[in-house]
Order: sequence, then structure tokens, then C-alpha cells
Amino acid sequence: MSFKKPSFLFRQKFPLQKLGYLYDLLRSLVNRDMKIMYKRSTLGIAWTLISPLLQLLVFIFVFQIIIKIDIPQYSSYVFTGLLVWNWFQTSLFQATGIIIASRPLIRQPGFPNAVLPIVVVTTGLIHFVLALPVLFVFLLVDGVSLTPILLVLPLLQIIQFAFTLTLSYFLASLNVTFRDTQHTLGVLLQFLFYLTPIFYEIGNIPDRYWFIYGLNPMVHIVTSYRQILMWGTQPDWLALAIISGVVAILMPLGYNLFKRQSLRFVEEI
Repeated sequence: MSFKKPSFLFRQKFPLQKLGYLYDLLRSLVNRDMKIMYKRSTLGIAWTLISPLLQLLVFIFVFQIIIKIDIPQYSSYVFTGLLVWNWFQTSLFQATGIIIASRPLIRQPGFPNAVLPIVVVTTGLIHFVLALPVLFVFLLVDGVSLTPILLVLPLLQIIQFAFTLTLSYFLASLNVTFRDTQHTLGVLLQFLFYLTPIFYEIGNIPDRYWFIYGLNPMVHIVTSYRQILMWGTQPDWLALAIISGVVAILMPLGYNLFKRQSLRFVEEI
């Protein structure tokens, strides 16, 4: 795939041409990633659902049969958390190594490197959206009634997208210089998984630990999804506003760090 002609258009002074180019580039790269991801795969995109469904079966076996946890609509409860978490985790892990994995594109003159983390997070969003119909089936089977508050779902997805992209810029920048970043991230994400209410109730957290526990943004994001999808209530707007404010501050910093580091990408990779 050649980016010589589009890169020329990108250098034009007309903002609309730049936006049009970036949109076409983003769409092409996302399509490419989707094709590469499931190339020669018999089940193809079905793997988007197989992984969280297998995880769900394990949690149901452990926490509904062996160690019984009394959470209503447990299947829907856990599956909602798994879909949200998998989008977050997979996007961060792939974004961290995206520069190393995209050497041919990075070496293209004029290629906008900053689009690569966006491609990764967008691909994760597509997988999340494709899994939503199955989640709705779980909700209906569990007797959950969908309410008009469901219309807020896209806003919550935008907040998670922006939050994940912000972290992706920082991690992608660091991994080029410090190759241990991706390995360290795997350990941190596993640790953070257990500090997020995926398979247990948030009410089980003792009050004296809540301040530290609540510093994890994914706690509020996962809970907000359940409030919208399962319980038909308003999400915690204050928590989401704080997350959005932090993202508004950190995203420009992460982007600028990424742009500064991009001057050394060709040398480092």
C-alpha cells in the first residue's frame, strides 16, 4: 500500500483536504487491520465473541457454582464488564507496540504517525459494537428491560474512546525507547483487572478503601455501562465529568509527547 500521493494531499494548506485524507487513511488502515487480524481464520470475526464468552463461562462456573456470589442477572453483569474491559485492554496492549509493528508505514515520508493509535482504538470500538447485539440478547434473556437512557450509550463510548486513546499515545511513545513498556503493561493490566468490578459487586469494597479504589477510572466507566444497559438509571455524571476533564488535560500532553518522539521513530525502530 503506497501513501505517497495521500501524503502530498496531507501537506496542502486546506483543512478540509487534510480531514478528508485522514478519514480515508483511518478507514483504510482499520479495514487493513481487520483483514489481517482474521486472515486464514476459520471463525473470523466470531473470535470477538468467543474470548469473552469463554471468560464468562469460567466466571459463572467459579462464582455461581463453586463460590456462589449473589448478584442478580450475573451473566449480563459479567458479560457487560468483560466487553468493556476487553476493548480497553486490547487497545492499550496493541497501541503500545503499534509503532514497532508498523515499520513500513513509519518510514513513508509524510505519513501522519499520530493516526496509528487512533486506528487501534477504533478497531477495538468496532469489535465492541459488533458484540453489543449478543449483549442485548443476554439482557433480554435475563429479563432486563431496555430504557430510553440507552441513548446515552454513545456518549459513554466517546468518553472511553478518548480515555483509551490518551493512554495509548503515552504508551506508544514510551515503548519505542523503553521496550519493556509492553511487558510491564501486561502485568499492570492484569493487576488493574482485579481492581475493576468485572465479576464482583462494587458494594463489596470496604469504605476505608473506597478512595483509593475509586481512583481507577475503569471502575466508573464499567459501572456506568451497567447503569445504562442493565439498571436503566443515570450514570455517575460527576465521575464521568472528572474523567473527561482529566482526559482533556492529558490528551494534548500525550499527543505532544508522541509527536516529539515521532522525530526519532525511524532511528529507534
